[in-house]
Amino acid sequence: MNPAPDTLTPHTTASLPAGLPANVPAGEAALAAGAVILDDHVEARGPWSAVVAAGDVLTIVDLDGNQAVDCLLYAAGVTGVRYSAAVTLAAQRSIVLTTGSVLRSDAGEPLMTVVADEVGVHDTIGGACSQESNTLRYGQHTREQHACVENFLIEGSRWGLGKRDLVSNINWFMNVPVDPDGALGIVDGLSAPGKRVALRAEVY
Repeated sequence: MNPAPDTLTPHTTASLPAGLPANVPAGEAALAAGAVILDDHVEARGPWSAVVAAGDVLTIVDLDGNQAVDCLLYAAGVTGVRYSAAVTLAAQRSIVLTTGSVLRSDAGEPLMTVVADEVGVHDTIGGACSQESNTLRYGQHTREQHACVENFLIEGSRWGLGKRDLVSNINWFMNVPVDPDGALGIVDGLSAPGKRVALRAEVY
């Protein structure tokens, strides 16, 4: 793990920064200028994590369209500094994440900034799927299926993080509208194959 000026970003179900479908040339994967220093393809429902150095940009690609990337953010040097959906949304006065959104810790510190976005709407209030919630939503036959929470625990263990370290997460490419009565809806996303979002690490 790199020293403190870094952001640790475990997440699932994505490809970054350049494991692209045929309709997106590999050279066009990154949304920010600069050399590609890591190019990983993550299978659907698979876990992934890495340290992103301050100033570097992480590009996440929706390979097949209508995917979701469940994401947690921690400062790599001090993992007690971690993402807070409540603080992020209160600071930006909007419930959706898009270009310009600053992803903040519970103390208000910037962890990452969305510097480019080809979708325009990403969720941070819908939470992460678990074996329990999937069973409730999809039926008992899904009880033993791997879920996002399990992926967080698998990857977190690589960095000394456990269940009590799980916090509010981001769901890149996921569309969760809020009805006038306050009810949440989980509907088809607005993404498409090859759509990307780019995040710059800000932790110093």
